[in-house]
Amino acid sequence: MITFAKTSALALMLSLLLSACGGETSNDAGHADESGDDHGQAEEAVKGVHGGRVLEQSGYRVELAIAEDGTPPRYQAWIYRGETPLPATAGTVEVRLRRLGGASERHALTARPDGSLIATGTVAEPHSFDVEVIASIEGKPLRWNYPSYEGRTRIEDATAQSSGIRVAPAAPGLIADEHEVQGLLTPVEGREAKVAARFPGPVRALRANLGDRVRAGQPLATIESNLSLTSYTVASPIDGVVLARNASVGDVASEGAPLFEIADLSKLWVDLHIFGADAQHIRPGVPVRVTRLSDGVSADTQLERVLPNTATASQSTVARATLDNIDGLWRPGSAVRARITVAQQPASLVVPLSALQTFRDWDVVFVRVGDTYEVRPLELGKRDGQRVEVRSGLKPGDLVVVEQSYLIKADIEKSGASHDH
Repeated sequence: MITFAKTSALALMLSLLLSACGGETSNDAGHADESGDDHGQAEEAVKGVHGGRVLEQSGYRVELAIAEDGTPPRYQAWIYRGETPLPATAGTVEVRLRRLGGASERHALTARPDGSLIATGTVAEPHSFDVEVIASIEGKPLRWNYPSYEGRTRIEDATAQSSGIRVAPAAPGLIADEHEVQGLLTPVEGREAKVAARFPGPVRALRANLGDRVRAGQPLATIESNLSLTSYTVASPIDGVVLARNASVGDVASEGAPLFEIADLSKLWVDLHIFGADAQHIRPGVPVRVTRLSDGVSADTQLERVLPNTATASQSTVARATLDNIDGLWRPGSAVRARITVAQQPASLVVPLSALQTFRDWDVVFVRVGDTYEVRPLELGKRDGQRVEVRSGLKPGDLVVVEQSYLIKADIEKSGASHDH
């Protein structure tokens, strides 16, 4: 989990690095629509009476906006000779867009009875592109070019790497139907041993303590037999860890009474408690991801069986998996949480949940092209604990920021390139 202090430090580091390394932020937040300006340019664009960008050349004028008041966004234009409005039939206007990554669009505008020209095609978000306007008014050919960016920033590669920003290509994947449950770690039955004296007598030596790892055949205690008055050795029957030592030197060991309790903890059972109707969906063989509550470390295994009886105290169904515990950090008696994957459905495009941010009123990711990062509004589908289906807004292979995406968002918002509609 990223703490607030760490988040602030990372954002500060990115800001300092951008200044130090010559990172350049594009402040071109303006659309070629309502405001018509491209913030950060040498001259702020002039607005017309309809709120659009005014383009002038050779005594003619085009006012260009994106109409989106209650309608899908479409280019709309008005044409003039000087400051005199002309009928829409006096000219033609076409808008050509080139988006980040090279995708291009053409929007041909046609005359309307209200005196404007309007395009039939919509302008997809984000409204961030290089614009070329080609017009003809009263037979005079006209052309303009200008950038109109939003949700875009530039960060040099070295700065991005040092800030921990990482990208990965959007690609097909699987969305899991998962159930999150709680569980308890217990020793595996048959991997425990109680070590007892063969003959009664005083305990002369003890050679293992609570928590020690012991090997099969390793001496654990020396007992002096009351019958023969000779000493004999008690050894461990298995490899394992000493869970209990029930004697002290000088005690009299009784025949059959356990001196030590030892368990092989290299594998543990995970008993998972499933409630209500969820139990009907759980079957042996499905994947399980088990997470320690102490430090958040996870391990993958699979469900081995669903026990036939109901847990008396909780009235839950118990499903059991086996977990490798080679490092010994999974401890019997510890509570865990787990995600049981009931089914997996293919999705044509997925991104990790870590990539998602909110921007304006959209769910978005940030895409990198070269050293430039830009927002991509998404239509999302199903999700699980790790990833989400993308129904529209990305194409396979797009390089999506999957780590530290909040730094990109913060840099865009700081630069004023978020542009409120």
